[in-house]
Amino acid sequence: MIDSPSDSVASDESPKRSENGQFVIFGANGDLSRRKLLPALYRNHESGQLHEGLRIVGVDRHDETDARFQARAVAALAAVGVSEADAGPFIRRLHYVNIGDSTPADFEALRDRLDTIEREADLPNNRAFYLSLPPAVFTRVLRGLGDVGLNRADGYARLVVEKPFGTDLATAQALNRTVHEYFKERQIYRIDHYLGKDTVQNLLVFRLANALIESSWNRDRIDAVQITVSESLGVGTRAGYYDHAGALRDMVQNHLTQLLTLVAMEVPESFSADAIRYEKLKVLRSITPITTDHAVRGQYTAGVIGEEAVRGYREEEGVDPDSGTETFIALKMFVDTWRWNGVPFYLRTGKRMPRKSTQIAIRFREAPVRFFQSMGCHQDTADVLKITLQPNEGFSLHFDIKIPGSPLQLERVPFAFNYVNHFQSGLPDAYQTLLLDVINGDQTLFVHAEEVEESWRVYAPLLENPPPVVPYPAGSWGPAEAVSYAIQETDLWQSE
Repeated sequence: MIDSPSDSVASDESPKRSENGQFVIFGANGDLSRRKLLPALYRNHESGQLHEGLRIVGVDRHDETDARFQARAVAALAAVGVSEADAGPFIRRLHYVNIGDSTPADFEALRDRLDTIEREADLPNNRAFYLSLPPAVFTRVLRGLGDVGLNRADGYARLVVEKPFGTDLATAQALNRTVHEYFKERQIYRIDHYLGKDTVQNLLVFRLANALIESSWNRDRIDAVQITVSESLGVGTRAGYYDHAGALRDMVQNHLTQLLTLVAMEVPESFSADAIRYEKLKVLRSITPITTDHAVRGQYTAGVIGEEAVRGYREEEGVDPDSGTETFIALKMFVDTWRWNGVPFYLRTGKRMPRKSTQIAIRFREAPVRFFQSMGCHQDTADVLKITLQPNEGFSLHFDIKIPGSPLQLERVPFAFNYVNHFQSGLPDAYQTLLLDVINGDQTLFVHAEEVEESWRVYAPLLENPPPVVPYPAGSWGPAEAVSYAIQETDLWQSE
């Protein structure tokens, strides 16, 4: 059980602890490390947020030296616009260990190398292990770390776990049991990069720091909530994984559900990991069972995006020609709490849509009387708050104003805030925030074991009895059958 907020335990995971130590990346030569982890760590270094003594240790199966790993890192940083000269001081932090076939002897060698780096650099016994690994080798690495004592430290030993956190409730429970054999929950950081976005964190600020918003954040004022993640890309190089996962497992169970819990949770006792997780878990336990009548699954066929003709999902390389995997899903859900009783939550995500977008839309209830309609004015749309997480991060509130002149006419306009326009420096990448939180021991933006299991429990009925997959052309906004699963009156699904 998650401790209740008042019972939170002070531990060696305090964010006040020095961030000096070693950050160890398993799968250091992989795509995630190259595109996200090393650039994010560099940006934190560049901003002065990494302790000057922190060492970054890459671990992989390639037989290479520190120098060759450092050269790979230089190339990875060059791809995001960092010159070799600028990268130099950061690159000197990097070391490399070949884990070979992940035998007990290989893990003993890893432990000895970390001990050596620690001793030579005069580092405290603080270590964070980031497992950027496929699920097939996850358990072997966990056991390897545990068997040589790398799950314990005089300072801290932390474990960062990438999704997927299982493929259903049973596998998630089994995975949690395996992790807990070697690491305590306070050591574990299940990472969902959506939670690291500044706009997601600002959702809490927007709600809780503004009395006008929080007082309206309930069933009396809100008519519906829509959470949308659309992608213009297809399955790409992920066919081997995606064709066994689908949109529900890949996006809804984790990313969209985490956004839902932040929108729907009660005001936490404090801005702490335990307090926020406690409220999110209550939301998950309050979701009413989802039936197939409240879900639409789709799969993209050939079509046009912009001016580019693209092939259908079943024609993608690595996809089963008879695949029944969904690339689109729309759900209608209800959170059975005092605050949200009767308010529908629409969750929608799909590939090969007209553009990439992540957005939360809050539709407020209409005025009890359409006062201006009697004067011939078009007035059939409720006020809508849009929270855009990507791209063009910001907030906008859509409401009616009078058009100057006569006769009396109304126009719907946005009152908008855009991060880039206000903060010229832009927003940090989500991984910058999350990796720094791991080093500093702050679990607020990470997912608890019970959240993972409760989320899988919510979607178990759909996994066990999925509705049929219906086609939709690439470049469209999904199947026609999903039209009712959106806030249609404001055309938010298709608007900027």
